[in-house]
Amino acid sequence: MATTVLIVDDHEGFRATARMLLEEEGFEIVGEAVDGGSAVEQAAALSPDLVLLDVHLPDIDGFEVADRVIAADGAPAVILISSRAAGELEPRIEASGARGFVSKADLSGKSLRALLDG
Repeated sequence: MATTVLIVDDHEGFRATARMLLEEEGFEIVGEAVDGGSAVEQAAALSPDLVLLDVHLPDIDGFEVADRVIAADGAPAVILISSRAAGELEPRIEASGARGFVSKADLSGKSLRALLDG
């Protein structure tokens, strides 16, 4: 059974690229969200296995979105993404309830599975 994914990013081009890449690697994309508010709503409505979540969103900080999503019953796994290096975000990544962080440049099915299985 494929891992279902909700992609959350305010850049349409990145969402399209992530969708194509992950579908080619066996993931099932069940939805996309462009901001934090819709991400929280869609995570509850779609019940994905994984929320791939940009830390920089136009309305609600991605870390706050992660807290809200993870607090729900039957919460999905959350993996944070950013075009910035993890180093500058490390304290907030570690304090979040997310499974981990993947740079957008390093996004792959393999990197996501390593965090999901680890």
